[in-house]
Amino acid sequence: MSLPAADDLFRPTAQPDQSVPAEAPPGAPADEASEQSAAEAESGPKKPSGRVRHDEKMTVYITSDELLDIEHARLMLRRSQGLAVDRGRLVREAVALVLAEYEARGDDSALVRRLTEE
Repeated sequence: MSLPAADDLFRPTAQPDQSVPAEAPPGAPADEASEQSAAEAESGPKKPSGRVRHDEKMTVYITSDELLDIEHARLMLRRSQGLAVDRGRLVREAVALVLAEYEARGDDSALVRRLTEE
């Protein structure tokens, strides 16, 4: 029986052109295209990551009722829209929506209203 080599176990998950670009050395002239894309990324609405490999993990504790609500929403999306999404993607989409609305409306956002109701 042979075991996989270390290169097989620790292979990169992103294509080289999709990886994070290296920063230019200090004093180097800035590329206009990269400045434009950075400005667009900062000013445009944030989008959820969707179906990609995620490198970061966060544990969130929820009540059994909240978990049932998430499962119910997931099943309703499958039934009514034909969308087969997992709970993680559903939560990432919900977080992206809330954060986008907070970024757009600030103190008038539903997030601020709900957090200050406590």
